[in-house]
Amino acid sequence: MDKKKIGTALAAAMLAGGTLAGCSSGGDGAEGGKTVLNVWAMGDSSKPMEQMAEAYSKENPDVSIKVQAIPWGSAHDKLLTAVASKKGPDVLQMGTTWMPEFAAAGALADLTGDLADYPELAADNFFDGTVTSTQFDGKTVGVPWLAETRILFYRTDVLQSVGYDQAPKTWDELLDASKKLTERGKDKYGIGLDPKEPTLNFMFARQNGSKLIEDGKAQFDQPAFRDTVAYLDGYFKNGYAPVDLGLDTSQTFGGDGMVPMFISGPWMIKTIRDQVPDIEGKWATAVLPSKENNMSSLGGSNLTVFGFSKQKQESMKFIAFLSKPENQLEWMKQTGELPANRKAWEDPQLSGDPNMAVVGEQLENAEPMPLVKPWDNISQNFLQTFEEIYRANADLDAKLKAFNEQSQKLLDK
Repeated sequence: MDKKKIGTALAAAMLAGGTLAGCSSGGDGAEGGKTVLNVWAMGDSSKPMEQMAEAYSKENPDVSIKVQAIPWGSAHDKLLTAVASKKGPDVLQMGTTWMPEFAAAGALADLTGDLADYPELAADNFFDGTVTSTQFDGKTVGVPWLAETRILFYRTDVLQSVGYDQAPKTWDELLDASKKLTERGKDKYGIGLDPKEPTLNFMFARQNGSKLIEDGKAQFDQPAFRDTVAYLDGYFKNGYAPVDLGLDTSQTFGGDGMVPMFISGPWMIKTIRDQVPDIEGKWATAVLPSKENNMSSLGGSNLTVFGFSKQKQESMKFIAFLSKPENQLEWMKQTGELPANRKAWEDPQLSGDPNMAVVGEQLENAEPMPLVKPWDNISQNFLQTFEEIYRANADLDAKLKAFNEQSQKLLDK
């Protein structure tokens, strides 16, 4: 969201009015002689957050933590209202893709000068990409919390049938394997690539050496990006990847492997085990194939301190507590969400699971999408551009030139 849109949204939020329930930033943060921290827990995480808060309060009896559940669907508007009123939580969980917008709006406290006081929050404790997601305009505005990335899922038995005893390791191998898998016969494909996934082309472009945006300049008409789009377009044009198949994973990945490879996140590990138990032992995961590198996209969420909180130091202490490896593992046990803390991945729950070990390996080479305010608009615009290319056979170079110009205008606002 650009500055003009943020300003408009904040004005609307201010008119909508009001102090949010459970907000403390406008008060003194004290109750009954105790320091009160208000925490926003997003989605379904309020119960585990309450358990964490209870454990923290046992160690710190002079602190009372109030947890408020915020549905993801309404979180964006609630945050805008909080910024407009300068009354919000003390600690809040924030999706990595929202960080630039709300940092620019002043919703997130600058933590740069505070991190050294908390060994648990040292950058080396976390995957590099998760640390990158906490940076904005030369400042640290959050602490890594949860992490996810994209990996390759594949049917080992089906790949072996076309001569691949291991997962494809390069772009050339991925294309070759997809071609051979498609040649198995009617209604057979090589790989599932979701053309409506906003990160797909950008993730592959980085593997091909594209910077996407460099020094404020869009790079979407440059050879590294152009060649990537052509490469991915070829999967759809040649029928190696299906379009509009309308079937779920249990129908395409199971059985005889209609679509025996796909790229997705770690949540699919459980989905396959639960929904397609008959292929147990016949599938595996691998890090993404490489061109110049095998960079994956990184998602997840960070812990932040509200920009108008009067309890910054106590908030940092609570975030440091949550960031301990043992607490990140407890959170994973309660929610299934994966830790950003590297040491937590040494635990057998993760390192001892071959598929989770692959996720951990890929997290060492995963980065968030560019941390610029208009990125959501840019990525959504590209979905339309790419659809015109793969579906309507539009001129690739002309479309990318127009998309690059459109993106640059957004960056210049």
